[in-house]
Amino acid sequence: MVKSGRAKRMEKHHKRNKGAGTLNLVSLMDIFTILVFFLLVNSSDVETLPNAKDLQLPESIAEKKARETVVILIGKVDLIVQGTRVAKIADIMATRGNDIPELREALLSQNDRVLRREANDDIAAREVTIMGDKDIPYRLLKKVMATCAASDYGQISLAVLQKSSDKLDNIQAAR
Repeated sequence: MVKSGRAKRMEKHHKRNKGAGTLNLVSLMDIFTILVFFLLVNSSDVETLPNAKDLQLPESIAEKKARETVVILIGKVDLIVQGTRVAKIADIMATRGNDIPELREALLSQNDRVLRREANDDIAAREVTIMGDKDIPYRLLKKVMATCAASDYGQISLAVLQKSSDKLDNIQAAR
């Protein structure tokens, strides 16, 4: 059978386009990149406390999650506010009274930078979180808390590790 010129052209065209379809990976990668950034930005159910590997926080049955506040880290050597060293623990323990002037200055400077606008006006709404090892002396903790109260922070929280539910069941069973 003799084919016309048009039929031959159509057959060539169909053979040329009969190959496997291609997938445009650039658009697919763009979609996945946007999805990853969306999930990273919107995953706000993360604790906001800094990670201090050398601290062993005390355990508690408290159920409240940490909020973003001014964080005071009481280390073995230094007292740190929002990541900057403020004073040495030995110097604090050597002073008399409950006031730590370096800590008070650091907390007052944090008022404008870290706190929410509402908390700047309302002293009772200002929050500070103290992270300290479970073996720090009570006298040191008392000095830090007194200085926080003197620096117009109305809510003072202590960072703790939440006990697991199986430990709680054992405690309740023992009572």
